[in-house]
Amino acid sequence: MRMELRVCRQCHTGEHGDDRKTAITRDMVACAEAIREYKDLISLEAVYISKVEEGDAGGAEALSVIVAGIEGDTVTLQDTQLVIEDDDGNMLVYPEPADILEVLTRNLDQISGGTRQDVAVELSAESAELIT
Repeated sequence: MRMELRVCRQCHTGEHGDDRKTAITRDMVACAEAIREYKDLISLEAVYISKVEEGDAGGAEALSVIVAGIEGDTVTLQDTQLVIEDDDGNMLVYPEPADILEVLTRNLDQISGGTRQDVAVELSAESAELIT
């Protein structure tokens, strides 16, 4: 299995000025980084983390799936998403931050059951609120 987290670079750096979104984006990246470090414990072949420009159709490091939506009369591309490819080549795509955090924290829980290392990521209040 492979996993790729794609986030908006401006959200991650705080350039958008939305503190809540910045905290959640940084938490997603921190979780994915911890998973990448211990990926072998949960049979992940690779974990990719891509920071893309807002609305960028590219930016996929390995798993080229893009989620789109419609806002008014305009098709918009999701710049934040979690893509997981299973061993059969099926793609699971999570575009919602709450779902992304839920999947990532469940993976961390699974990892912590297989190691004595502390793999916990301290989530911001904003992220904790999303997944409780």
